[in-house]
Amino acid sequence: MSDDTPIKRWTAKRKASVVMDIFKGKTTVAEVARQHDLTVSEVESWIDEAQRNMENGFKARPKDIREQYESDLRETKEALGEAHLQIYALKKGYLHSRVGIQPF
Repeated sequence: MSDDTPIKRWTAKRKASVVMDIFKGKTTVAEVARQHDLTVSEVESWIDEAQRNMENGFKARPKDIREQYESDLRETKEALGEAHLQIYALKKGYLHSRVGIQPF
């Protein structure tokens, strides 16, 4: 993708082309970010997404897009719930220590 015209919209096809060039060693994440005025983390997120989807494609029974989205969403909600519980426990322990009550 050595086109000098600025890209207004990054379609899936354009992202895939850039990611494939990175995978093939034709360019680097930093070069792509610099050339197209993107952040390195944006380009890295494309690579992460491509790798997740690539893994799904190699499975004997690949998930459809909706199934994959729902699975990712469920995992994110679980992680968020766990983080919330950890924060709650830390706050509870802190509050108990401030008033002299022994936590559980």
